[in-house]
Amino acid sequence: MIITTITKRITRRRLASGVCGLLAAMAVGLLPTTAVAGEPTGEPAASAPKVELTLDVSGSMRARDIDGQSRMAAAKQAFNEVLDAVPKDVQLGIRTLGANYPGNDRQVGCKDTKLLYPVGPLDRTEAKTAVATLVPTGWTPIGPALQAAAKDLKGGDGQRRIVLITDGEDTCQPLDPCQVARDIAAEGIHLTVDTLGLLPDAKTRSQLSCIAEATGGTYTSVQHTDQLRDRVHQLVDRTARPVATPVATKGATQCATAPELKPGLFTDREKFAEHRWYRVNVKPGQELRASVSVGADRAVNNDYGVLLRASTVHGREIVRGAEAGDGRTDVISTGLRYAKADDAAAGDAPETVCLQVSNSFSAGPSVKTDPGLPVELAVDLVDGPHDASDVASFGLGRGWWLLGALALTGLVGGLVWGWISRWRITVWRTN
Repeated sequence: MIITTITKRITRRRLASGVCGLLAAMAVGLLPTTAVAGEPTGEPAASAPKVELTLDVSGSMRARDIDGQSRMAAAKQAFNEVLDAVPKDVQLGIRTLGANYPGNDRQVGCKDTKLLYPVGPLDRTEAKTAVATLVPTGWTPIGPALQAAAKDLKGGDGQRRIVLITDGEDTCQPLDPCQVARDIAAEGIHLTVDTLGLLPDAKTRSQLSCIAEATGGTYTSVQHTDQLRDRVHQLVDRTARPVATPVATKGATQCATAPELKPGLFTDREKFAEHRWYRVNVKPGQELRASVSVGADRAVNNDYGVLLRASTVHGREIVRGAEAGDGRTDVISTGLRYAKADDAAAGDAPETVCLQVSNSFSAGPSVKTDPGLPVELAVDLVDGPHDASDVASFGLGRGWWLLGALALTGLVGGLVWGWISRWRITVWRTN
């Protein structure tokens, strides 16, 4: 009886406390609140990354040559899948070119660029609905579209990127889209233009490569819908997770005149089957880590390779990394590592390591070799082994002692087993 009474009292107290808590929560919810420092307010952050997808909707996008569907249908499909995967912290916009004017008046057609979806927090349903309304229509004013897209992305200090998707070159000269890209780069607003060519011809490829190169962006040739989707998604994701901005450099024909590289990311151009040299100073106790990627931004023969070779200033090879390709990808990469041990006799004097980048790309006689293939070289210097024995065991690290112990154990075990076997045979013969 006493236990039942106590239980009822406890239950009533909990119920009363719960009701009071609920009323208090409702009262707080009804009152106006102010944002707490560091709490999200729903307003776009000044440092939020921004991307504008700039899509060609000109008449040529009607062509049905991408996976059995029109270029426009392939672009819509890729856009819908990309929009589903846009990171929540990315502000995204969509601009069209050639989507509205179907006539022959050049002056009107070359102004035909429109902001289809404004740059800001993404409403996926609204953006997909806007894309679904697009119909291939008019001209290809790439230059005006780039100028307008750069204005759309102004403001804030976050990463900014234009992703231009087109199936043809600009039809609105004399405004050169490559010069527009150079002007954008000259403004110093850290805006990158990446270009994607849908089944591009040689002129389109050249123009889009020039636009991308002017702003430190990339050019990609697209043949299939999944390639378009994957590349656009990769670029949007890269904007959300920015990487180091590459620094342009120019390799030399020999190590003696090569540029000295500090830790960082570098870009260059290398002609078919060319060798280029760079230098890195490695101090005692440091480990050099280097990697190189060469992109095939034009038609090349299927069999190719890239070599990254480290040597001394006297030409003695230290280490190398090599990779071969067969045409299944448009980028090929390799890397190497070299650790310099502490040497009391040498003091703190750094060693000059010569890095040689070579490629074995080849192409048909109609393919231009100028400008060269895009090269991206990453260099890093980290704390490495501190004595010669560690450097000698670089491949296995400190696992050498385990290997030695296993070898010694095997040797001793073999000797013991041999002695036991001989003893057993002797005993058997005696009996």
